Amino acid sequence: MSGDADKTPRWVFRFANFERAFNLLKAPLEERKPADFNLLEKEGLIQRFELCFELSWKVLKDYLEFSGITLDQISPRPVIKQAFAARIIKDGQAWIDMLERRNLLSHTYDRSLLDRTLDDIRDRFLPALEQEYNFLRDQHREL
Repeated sequence: MSGDADKTPRWVFRFANFERAFNLLKAPLEERKPADFNLLEKEGLIQRFELCFELSWKVLKDYLEFSGITLDQISPRPVIKQAFAARIIKDGQAWIDMLERRNLLSHTYDRSLLDRTLDDIRDRFLPALEQEYNFLRDQHREL
């Protein structure tokens, strides 16, 4: 590794992965409504959501640590709460709902839940993820 890479904060590397996942989730939802996707496409969007959510809370964790905030627990809920307290994320309830939905989807296959989740992704979760993305993008530009 070069000297410059050694100085690059961990959150910057994770942000690059989050950015790719976020754009992969966002693109199809800008083109069509969830109801217009076939079942396989819907399932693919759910997978993209799950990946994007995982990367989103982990980049938040890395950013909080970079900012000097000590986390007592390294799991999504405490990281989300701390990011909300630090005013990094604005809609804390959407984030808690994202976490709960991600957990529910990983243990249950329910077609109506899948459709409700896609609507929530478009209407609530994507805007919350985009707000985080914009915040971190701005922080990255200031490095």
